Amino acid sequence: MTELKIVKAVCPHDCPDTCSMVVTVKDGKAVQLKGDAEHPFTDGFLCQKVNHYLDRVYHSDRLKYPMMRVGPKGSGEFRRISWDEAIATIAGKFREIAASSDGPQSILPYSYAGTMGKLQGSSLDRRFFHRLGAALLDRTICATAGAAACDITLGTRAVIDPEMTIHSRYIINWGSNTSVTNMHLWTIMHRARKAGAKIVTIDPYQSPTAKKSDWWIPIRPGTDAALALGIMHILWRDGLQDDDYLQKYCLGAEQLRERALKEYLPNRVASITGIPVADIEKLAHEYGTIRPAFIRVNYGLQRHGGGGMAVRAIICLPAITGAWRDVGGGALLSTSKLYPFDNNYLERPDLVPPGTRTINMTQLAEALLGELPGPPVRALYVYNSNPAAICPDQSRVLKGLRRDDLFTVVHEQFQTDTADYADIVLPATTQLEHFDIHNSYGHVYVQANEPAIAPLFEAKSNNDVFRLLARKMGFEPELFEISDEELAARALKAPKSGLYPPPQAFDGIDLNRLKREGPVRLNLPKEYAPFAEGNFGTPSGKCELYSAALARQGRDPMPNYTPPHEDPQTRPDLAAKYPLQLLCPPASEFLNSSFVNIEVLRKRANEPTLEMHPADAKSRGIVDGSPVTVYNDRGSFQARAIVGTTVKPGVVVTLGVWWNSYTPDGVNCNTTTSTALTDFGAAATFFDNLVQVEAIP
Repeated sequence: MTELKIVKAVCPHDCPDTCSMVVTVKDGKAVQLKGDAEHPFTDGFLCQKVNHYLDRVYHSDRLKYPMMRVGPKGSGEFRRISWDEAIATIAGKFREIAASSDGPQSILPYSYAGTMGKLQGSSLDRRFFHRLGAALLDRTICATAGAAACDITLGTRAVIDPEMTIHSRYIINWGSNTSVTNMHLWTIMHRARKAGAKIVTIDPYQSPTAKKSDWWIPIRPGTDAALALGIMHILWRDGLQDDDYLQKYCLGAEQLRERALKEYLPNRVASITGIPVADIEKLAHEYGTIRPAFIRVNYGLQRHGGGGMAVRAIICLPAITGAWRDVGGGALLSTSKLYPFDNNYLERPDLVPPGTRTINMTQLAEALLGELPGPPVRALYVYNSNPAAICPDQSRVLKGLRRDDLFTVVHEQFQTDTADYADIVLPATTQLEHFDIHNSYGHVYVQANEPAIAPLFEAKSNNDVFRLLARKMGFEPELFEISDEELAARALKAPKSGLYPPPQAFDGIDLNRLKREGPVRLNLPKEYAPFAEGNFGTPSGKCELYSAALARQGRDPMPNYTPPHEDPQTRPDLAAKYPLQLLCPPASEFLNSSFVNIEVLRKRANEPTLEMHPADAKSRGIVDGSPVTVYNDRGSFQARAIVGTTVKPGVVVTLGVWWNSYTPDGVNCNTTTSTALTDFGAAATFFDNLVQVEAIP
């Protein structure tokens, strides 16, 4: 007899929407997957990528069994082995390295957001490597610049309840391709527009969101802080500030006012940003007079040398106008800090030996090539990431991965670019094959992911693998012999302290309720405006326009414009060789490097492209459709030119992140990107990248 069941699942990918999914299972096989109409925010529809999630689950190229390398590194030649042999080999190598003079700190775990689940993303994995004494990984590759800027200024993330955007009447997508990367928030913005809101997008690239907006403002890459300070100048010059809010709930208003009025005159801001003075004046006046005003500030604008300062400047604007007072006003970077999970319980940082070194994941090239302090990296354990494709300075990362003396383990669903360089490859489960719980960084619902099907072939979840490794290493059973559901139930019972995360947010929420009801909204006020009456998480309890903590560190205590490392205006020497600013935002068909191997999505993306302005194309003899080489001192990649006005002169855009194995020359845009770090948060600077472009004969 046919058996049908319906299972609630959660999209695990690195996206703020964290969609709820409904899976239909027939005789043990998932036969349908769709959006959950009962989720109040994600509203029953999925993006084009996750609509094809079953293509991922049942892909013929799924890794099925543990494998050991038999060919040269990078060749992708492996033989099947048993799980017992795989675990024994890994544990034996880890013991050998830990007992050597280099010690366990020469073992490096490498993971990021391949799954956003609290359990499979950051629980027993952290316990295992902490207990082992391995090097710590500073997970900086995406968001830490903006996070650090928010912590300095607000004491938590810039946040509102995204559903309250329905009340907004002036909406700025600042460096945010919201209609693609945050599509359910875009639907709310669209509804707000029908009720009278104006949508503005500030972006160097005419993204799909910019095309759909009422006004696209093309800004020169990396100059967002200058624009924010120019807006401040006009707000204060023309008396559009909220003095009551500034006096009651902010520190340093007078100092910042003096800087903005003295240093950021519209003519100077126009020369930095490439935006006409008239547009700067219009933007400032509209933002300062239309309420509620809301800014969606996103991650792309922080991926340059001054990225932290850029976010800091932007999130000061709602304080100056008092926009934080309004439901639907303020700014949003992330809702992740509203969830009071007991991360200390999940990850057990108390197990970290004193003096353990930290390696910045953005600088994997330096780590693998022995250019950082401390012992050499002798073992690399990769999960939830594909560093061979996504890391900056790709050529040097690949050189490090080719080291014969580097023992590399990759736990993956597919034979990725990184898996080709592994010594041991382990097959991983997909989201339909394991249990997890999820927060979100784009809404305020907590969810449980129930496994819909049994693991395919010999795939195992992250937590199951770390349990096996812990047993083989002889680690304490009480740390690892605990089920995923027990971990989840305990993580929902965090000690209550401070303002952020709100200590009451999990009141009335437990695992049984999540499994019974599906998505559950955090216990927050219905019309949540967290900073309407101050209540910032800073030491002062106020929005710190002036930061005494930064002053004590000898750093600029106020928002200022910090140019990119590779800015044509401040680096004319470099721009003489490489005059074009390259941006590499994600293609709508992919999510970072995920989904590139799904044929229907890859065919839609077609091939690597490079969008460039007609003036830049003409001077190089490039026409629409020409094959081109993009290069600088770090490396080069090939693409197909798209000539048009989606970018300003001096700016070129390629959409990523392609697997190297699917590109014409076996590399992607990260051959040109740098491992230089941001001003705050030591984050990646993918969009801080000067290049030259030539036609391929």
